[in-house]
Amino acid sequence: MALSLAVSPCPNDTFVFHALIHGLVPGAPPVDLTFADVDVTNTAAERGEFDLVKVSYAALPWLLDDYELLHCGGALGRGCGPLVLTREGRSDLNGATVAVPGDRTTAYLLFRLWAEGQRPARIEVVPFHQIMPGVADGTYDAGLVIHEARFTYPRYGLTALVDLGEWWESDTGLPIPLGAILAKKGTVDPAAATGWVRESLRYGWLNPAASQEFILANAQEMEPAVVKQHIELYVNEFTLELGRDGLAAADALLGRAAAAGLTPAVPSFV
Repeated sequence: MALSLAVSPCPNDTFVFHALIHGLVPGAPPVDLTFADVDVTNTAAERGEFDLVKVSYAALPWLLDDYELLHCGGALGRGCGPLVLTREGRSDLNGATVAVPGDRTTAYLLFRLWAEGQRPARIEVVPFHQIMPGVADGTYDAGLVIHEARFTYPRYGLTALVDLGEWWESDTGLPIPLGAILAKKGTVDPAAATGWVRESLRYGWLNPAASQEFILANAQEMEPAVVKQHIELYVNEFTLELGRDGLAAADALLGRAAAAGLTPAVPSFV
């Protein structure tokens, strides 16, 4: 039986899962791949649609009854947080229309924790690729962006009002937990899945040229230099093993969110 896998087409995911997807991990099952933005996979996982799926840490409170968190393959790190972008001259979000990439993304959860006390007029969920152009042309007053936008937003003449990763790290001392890999309970053995994902990642590190064509073909028009920066930032030691700091980061994020009444409470991961 093929393993149904849903990840984003972003370079960090295509790098990590290239070997697994292409049958290069000994003992792993064949893979039936679906590419989707994380806002789509968050919702699909709530319906139990995939055996192995990349989701936002912010979505875990709605998913952990049916899925097990793997301690590898995801996106955590330092210096890699979402940004709130505006045009020059804006110092807060009071009265603003803010474009966000999804209402159960980690980025939006961090935004809500950071923006407590500010009063945006409206929040709009917008496809990621439309956010920066929309802020630049005045459709939105501000935009919440992730991933490669860290490297490209100056091209749109935009200013970072806040780096939510810096805010989070200075407040907690912990890495920022962005994307998690989940295995469906009763369908996938989490220990086996952890082994497949780790071997896929190790293959990628040992054979970086092998995945380049696959990564670039799915990188949504990113140029090679940006793709390289993206992978170097988001594929790191936490991708191989969450470890105590990674699990503590997940606890801190979801504990604060539950205390603020933004998500249901979940058991501690540590």
